[in-house]
Amino acid sequence: MAVRVATVAFEGVEARPVDVQVQISSGAVVFNVVGLADKAVAESRERVRAALIASGLALPAKRITVNLAPADMPKEGSHYDVPIALGVMAAIGAIPSDALEGFVVLGELALDGTLTPTAGVLPAAVAANARGLGLICPSQCGPEAAWASSDMEVIAPRSLIQLVNHVKGVQVLARPQPAVRRLAADQPDLSDIKGQESAKRALEIAAAGGHNLLMSGPPGAGKSMLAARLPSILPPLTPRELLEVSMVHSVAGQIAGGELTDRRPFRAPHHSASMPALVGGGSHAKPGEISLAHNGVLFLDELPEFQPQALDSLRQPLETGEVAVSRANHRAVYPARFQLVAAMNPCRCGHAMDPGYACKRQPNERCVAQYQARLSGPLLDRFDVQIEVPAVTAADLVLPPPSEGSRQVAARVARAREIQRARYDALSLPRVAANAAAPAAVIERVARLDAAGTALIRDASERFGLTARGFHRVLKLARTIADLDGAESVGRPHLAEALSYRAGLASGRLAA
Repeated sequence: MAVRVATVAFEGVEARPVDVQVQISSGAVVFNVVGLADKAVAESRERVRAALIASGLALPAKRITVNLAPADMPKEGSHYDVPIALGVMAAIGAIPSDALEGFVVLGELALDGTLTPTAGVLPAAVAANARGLGLICPSQCGPEAAWASSDMEVIAPRSLIQLVNHVKGVQVLARPQPAVRRLAADQPDLSDIKGQESAKRALEIAAAGGHNLLMSGPPGAGKSMLAARLPSILPPLTPRELLEVSMVHSVAGQIAGGELTDRRPFRAPHHSASMPALVGGGSHAKPGEISLAHNGVLFLDELPEFQPQALDSLRQPLETGEVAVSRANHRAVYPARFQLVAAMNPCRCGHAMDPGYACKRQPNERCVAQYQARLSGPLLDRFDVQIEVPAVTAADLVLPPPSEGSRQVAARVARAREIQRARYDALSLPRVAANAAAPAAVIERVARLDAAGTALIRDASERFGLTARGFHRVLKLARTIADLDGAESVGRPHLAEALSYRAGLASGRLAA
């Protein structure tokens, strides 16, 4: 008779049910794990053997067969250690065979029998709760699992011995409580930046509508400082967004101590990052930076220094809000609705636009054109706000700190976001939280232009060559500016400001 223990396998952020079947029979002394298991799962035999010996149990001198069903689904990861060990313990009578009924089990084993943290506990807990089951996981992952449901039974032991004592009633483990990550007191604030008032205005508009932002300027102008302070003015994650973000981070193993936070993610990969690092992939189709930035900000500093192929791979996720990572034997779909913020120098030396500067290698115009040619037109077309950030002068630096900081700007952004949320809820689009994510047909309705606005955008389209995507992005940007002003309709001033941001770098390149 085979003992069954429920666990999961991960496909993206989805936790698929897996049945761990353990059978002990007469025959050659062998410990086999079957069911399309990868190297980490196959090695669980030695970890299980050592953990059971450390817990005072010895494997019988019989044939032990562990089947991971369904057998045609790839199994990977170390979280199968604990369900295999518990199945073996139930098969040899160390624990009651029915003690694990009603639970999904996962966790990695150390050689001394302790349970070590593993990735994917939150998706596993959500899937177990949907099936009406409880969860057994390592103690360090217990606070993470507790977020799935307050009514769900969660057992989070530190070791196999502690779990056995709990099952037998010798030691009762308390249910873990959800943990919240505390933010450091010295968070970046907009009041740290002196000058750059026009750039701060663009940053506020981008935050209010979730728009993609491209900043160009000489080194030391404050582009990275501005980007780092964008999360401080963004609204906190809603409960639904918090769950989506945390499930991705859980699968990636990036939730330390089971602590969640409602602060939006801010990811800033180095420009040497490869395409799999950005969009996801590898042998196990893990989430990339764009998925880890879901519902948050992806900041790409020194944008032209990234690999062109890696940058162009962002175009499709920017439109669809998800990315599909396909491998020969594996396919995973991860959410990837992020706000793209990028910074770049106008040329390789960074000073081609400075008054009186002459490039030593070639004329300034050619230096600028060659450097900016690293970026494809379709990628640039996906930036709603494109601004030039001038160098800060000494006169700006000696001024006292600005009176307005992130708190005041965040209040205005929150009001604009609430207007947008109410608007799209009324249109039966609850998953559209900001203007940047609104479908083209919807934005044409909510940002309808009058005769003056139509004439203005027609003239701008002919002057700057707006594409169809560019036209709709200008409408979204104008709608956001109107929301910040509390206006019900999009006026000509709102549209004019939107066009100035949209055509900012285009005009600069034409002038160059």
